[in-house]
Amino acid sequence: MDFTCRQQPKGVCAVRGDSQKVFREGKFRRQTMSRRARKDALAFIGFTAPNFILLGVFVFWPIVYSLFLSFFKWNMIAPKKTFIGMDNYVSLFNDPVFWQITRNTLALAVFTVLFKLGIALSLSIQLNRNPRGGSLYRAIIFSPTFTTSVAVAMVWTWIFEPTYGLFRFLFRAVGMTSPDWIHNIHWALPAVIIVLVWSGIGYDMVLFLAGLKNIPQDIYDAALVDGVTPWQNFIHITFPLLSPTTFFLTVTSFIGALKAFDIISIMTDGGPLNSSNVYVLYLYQNAFQWFKTGYASALALILFLLIMVVTLVQNRLSRRWVHY
Repeated sequence: MDFTCRQQPKGVCAVRGDSQKVFREGKFRRQTMSRRARKDALAFIGFTAPNFILLGVFVFWPIVYSLFLSFFKWNMIAPKKTFIGMDNYVSLFNDPVFWQITRNTLALAVFTVLFKLGIALSLSIQLNRNPRGGSLYRAIIFSPTFTTSVAVAMVWTWIFEPTYGLFRFLFRAVGMTSPDWIHNIHWALPAVIIVLVWSGIGYDMVLFLAGLKNIPQDIYDAALVDGVTPWQNFIHITFPLLSPTTFFLTVTSFIGALKAFDIISIMTDGGPLNSSNVYVLYLYQNAFQWFKTGYASALALILFLLIMVVTLVQNRLSRRWVHY
């Protein structure tokens, strides 16, 4: 005990020593927690930095650079870009082909989503009843999902061929003539919609089936006691409880249909006379076939805004019919 402590009243020195000890322990604890927080922060940065770098390089930077290029005239070969301001957008909105392709894209998206979700929902309801061979049916229906788009397009091109295709023989069997699907301006877009619906049914069906499995059977049993018909079951029980899955598939399917490219490019290449041409294919043609890079960048920005607006509208409307 030092001289200062001896001159203090009894007990004061002990209290001072305890407070100093507590202060030192608190300071040590804070330093330890600070070091641990720094280590956690470094670990977080280390694990997430690669993802953020990839997103920045391959997602955000292309969006910003595409917006930049939309104000220039450039063919990707010339060393200099010519600034033209809003001329690309003016040309875009004055181009009748742009409006035709916009109508094609929206029609393809609407009909693809409606038919695909409707058929997938009906199939999932049937398979939810556990029919004999249900696993085999699920595998067959889901198989187009993991089939490459090139193979799907090639097979369906042969099926639609009016001279020796499969549809020709099926139509002949019922006394009808098969239309020239992919070479007719009235049938090219419906042919593409048929292929997109067929190739996407399996994925939607599996998600609908998972949603149906999560609906408690007790609800249906109680409804059966009350004498509810199967249609009333679907309207008042199945569809409301399945609405979150339906909403998710509606949003993702609509966005996917707006970005349709590969199957259309192989089957029809947008023809004939742009009757089956869609937004992304037209963007690709401008950028990499006709080398109108600024015009294609303006198209890309309009597509980005279109997808964002459609998604926001669907989110707003979902408040009226989606039940969580």
